[in-house]
Amino acid sequence: HVQLVESGGGSVQPGGSLRLSCVASVDTIGRYCMGWFRQIPDKEREGVAAVSTVGAGAPYYADSAKGRFEISQDIAKNTIYLQMNDLKPEDSAVYFCSVREGGCRNSEDEQDYWGQGTQVTVS
Repeated sequence: HVQLVESGGGSVQPGGSLRLSCVASVDTIGRYCMGWFRQIPDKEREGVAAVSTVGAGAPYYADSAKGRFEISQDIAKNTIYLQMNDLKPEDSAVYFCSVREGGCRNSEDEQDYWGQGTQVTVS
């Protein structure tokens, strides 16, 4: 079982920046895809960005995140980050860290583990 702990959410004005962190309780290198989803009330979780620790491959970004968000990982710390720049009100959501065994999939139903979520508010 993998436990995920997120941090870094908060409130920011439009155009501002936040960095989210997610620490996994187990070694992730070579085994998992780690990523970020976000969810607003009454909507499904939307994949934002993901990075694989299984082999090579460019990170995945949703169109809404391209050019503004950057996902990175610190393998030694089993941690991923989501640097969010030029935030917009429509980025407001609860952001969830996810882990999937094997390769990355951009589907809520295909993730294996979730963090508790962290609120991001842009206004």
